[in-house]
Amino acid sequence: MKARSFLAVVLALGLLALSLGAVGWWLVWQRGPLGLQHHPLSLPRAARFVPRQAPLSLYVLSDGEQPVAYARAVAPARSRRQAAEAIERLRDGAFAAAGLDYRNELAAWLAPDIGLALFDLPDAGSAGSMVRSDQDNGHWLLALRSRDGDGARRFVQRFWQTRSLAGTDLQVSSYRGMGLISGRGALLGRPSVPLATALVDDDLLLIASGRGVLEQALDVSQVDELNQAADPALQQRLAGLGDGVALLVAHAQGFGGGLGLPSASAAGAELVASVRPDGPSLRVEALLQRPGDGDQATAALPMAERRSLLAIAPGSSDRLGLLHDPAGLLGDPLLRPLVERVAALMPGAGPLPPLLVAAADGPLLVAEGPAGWLMATPADHPTPQALEAPLAAAGLIPAPLEVEGRAVTVWTRLEADRSARQDRSGVDRLQAPLEAWRSDLDGIALWGRSLALLEGAGGARGAQRRERQLEGLEAGSAPIQWSLAAAPARDLLRQWLPWRRLATLAGGPLDGELRGLAVALEPAADGLRMRGWLDYGAAA
Repeated sequence: MKARSFLAVVLALGLLALSLGAVGWWLVWQRGPLGLQHHPLSLPRAARFVPRQAPLSLYVLSDGEQPVAYARAVAPARSRRQAAEAIERLRDGAFAAAGLDYRNELAAWLAPDIGLALFDLPDAGSAGSMVRSDQDNGHWLLALRSRDGDGARRFVQRFWQTRSLAGTDLQVSSYRGMGLISGRGALLGRPSVPLATALVDDDLLLIASGRGVLEQALDVSQVDELNQAADPALQQRLAGLGDGVALLVAHAQGFGGGLGLPSASAAGAELVASVRPDGPSLRVEALLQRPGDGDQATAALPMAERRSLLAIAPGSSDRLGLLHDPAGLLGDPLLRPLVERVAALMPGAGPLPPLLVAAADGPLLVAEGPAGWLMATPADHPTPQALEAPLAAAGLIPAPLEVEGRAVTVWTRLEADRSARQDRSGVDRLQAPLEAWRSDLDGIALWGRSLALLEGAGGARGAQRRERQLEGLEAGSAPIQWSLAAAPARDLLRQWLPWRRLATLAGGPLDGELRGLAVALEPAADGLRMRGWLDYGAAA
């Protein structure tokens, strides 16, 4: 009897330990740094002060320490310190750009949910001297939340006290019942910039690039029809993005200056995007809405043909693209630059690739690696006859050839061999370098320039990293899919204005551990959906 009682006590203690362990693990998962992987996406209070038509707004749903802890937790042991320091430099640089010292002024009280918005002030010339003085600095609003009721208030007091002692003339005013303080501020050794602050409900601090920006923020906060927080369309799009720790909302006028995208071809467009960490990598989900998109149709990529084309891809591909009906996609002014980028090959690829992209009305695979480039299409999309005239106009001459028992059409270009001696009659010798070839394999038309790729087509091909990146996007039928290895991914990002600005804020490159990049774009109910993946995982 005593033994049974003892076993019952042991069993009860064991169950209690398991329960406490499960609860502890849940708390670590939800509240620890790894919880950022499953953070629900939502609009913070700061959205109440941002106009619906603001060119660009960014909401970070964490404080200043969680991303650093996350980077340290998921990075390999050998590079944990470097990963954490890179995020710290980016964080400190971002706040320093607004004239704030994170470590000494914000770290002690800053709570999750940080908002940043760019403002468009068409009447800035009549909005007061503070607004006129910040014309060259841009119009922006920063919203910071305090962990307690005193942190933000103490910050405001110390912030303006130190700047007043430095000789800054402060202006104290009241607007919509809120106390506004404005003046000029700067970090030590940096040029001063116009700044204005307002404290809302003792725990939400608004910092703006001038008093006029702050007044506009307070105006829109009083009218639900004007601010982002009460925008039902924006709320609906957020629900379709899932989880995320950062939310970006941009309109066409913010594409050029803020996102580095062509604003002229995106008139009336609105972009809503989320960023979510996934292990050491980053995932991006975005919805792009444009006027009239409901009447447009972008065909999905057939899954059977997708698998057939991927099976053809060389195993060592550095660049891998899948396009469905690229000829039709080129007619979209917003998609055209992306299609051209996906289909673009290294210099010296010859005239065939752009001609093939412009004529292909079905699925098209584009692969490029150390051995050269390879394209693949269904046998009759396009037909060889459709390319005869443009290839002839480019000076290419077709000829039949047999390679390992396989019929091949090759295109050459006659040109004088200037490096060789002339013949006895004094005429330059001619040469016919190979410019392109075409061959059929199991109902697939292969196009390339190097015959080495043709000789290896159809052999053993296991799953490659580029293909795994595309599969990881979970967008198998997307009409635009693109995967890049480390070197071309870094080259692409370094050409992108926002990435260069982030690197500048971080004081160094952010792509040292980048292993690749993948993007997929597909039609959605109200526009276009984009999935992106920055792969910082272990090398293949």
